[in-house]
Parts: sequence; structure tokens; C-alpha cells
Amino acid sequence: MLVETHYARSGDLRIAYQVVGNGPLDLIWVPGFISNLDLYWEEPTLARLLHRLGSFSRLILFDKRGTGLSDRIGNLPTLEERMDDVRAVMDAVDSRRATLFGISEGGAMSMLFAATYPEGTQSLILYGTYAHFHTWVLPPDRFEPFLDKIEQSWGQECQSERLRSQQSH
Repeated sequence: MLVETHYARSGDLRIAYQVVGNGPLDLIWVPGFISNLDLYWEEPTLARLLHRLGSFSRLILFDKRGTGLSDRIGNLPTLEERMDDVRAVMDAVDSRRATLFGISEGGAMSMLFAATYPEGTQSLILYGTYAHFHTWVLPPDRFEPFLDKIEQSWGQECQSERLRSQQSH
């Protein structure tokens, strides 16, 4: 499906967003730490879910700053800066009040948005989320080794998966 991508201004940055459907509810999909609006539509299961959500709402999708189709940045943004991207996209689509659907890391951002802008938040949907990564997902002593492992092997097939695959053939 071809969905038109637009850009909202958040400070000096352009934040990519798409709108699907025109239902009475504004539903903002707040992604985790990885997103790419174009690739959402290439994965059949996710595309089916997004179509379904857009069938009863005005589904608003966006790539957070530094990810996907949004502008790149030189430093890791704060939660407050990323939260402001939601406000910028809402302003661009003239959304006054929305339900935020926070996935993974997007949940913390959604919670902060709801606390900061209660008048702009109708409700929250949180999926696989946490309030603080270091205390909930990984304790501080395991965080740096986790980042090292990602840097060394991101995008590569796991060794155990490779072995299982070879053994089954």
C-alpha cells in the first residue's frame, strides 16, 4: 500500500509522519526505538494491523527524530525532545486530543506526553513497555555489555540460529 509521507517541524528537525483512515478517533502509533514508515507496509502482519487500526480511527504514524524517514541527529535526544515530536505531528495534522499507542520505548514517551499534555491525551494504550529501561529491562551492570553485543552483531543471524538451520538440513 502506498501511503503518503509528510513532514512536521519540531524545532529545526523534520519529523516524518503518515495518516491512515479517517475515523472519529485520533490514534497515534508511538514506535519503539526502531521505526521506518516505509518498511511498516512491507511486513504483511504489521501492514494488516495498521490497516485494521486505520479502519476505525485516524491512525497517525511517525518516525521519531533520528530514525526512519525523520531527520538524523548528532546526539541522543532526551525523552522530552522526542515527546515534543508527538506534539509537532499532532499540530501538523490538527489533532487536538488523541489516544497514544506506545510500543516498547514509545510507552515511556507516551506516558510523559500524557502527564505533560493531559488536555491533548484522550487515553493511553501501552504494549510491551516500561517506565525506565535500566531498572525494568536491563540493570545498569548489564547495559554496557548489551550495547557492545549490539554493536558487534546487529543485523547478523544469531550463531545458534545458524547452527540449528544447518542441523535441520
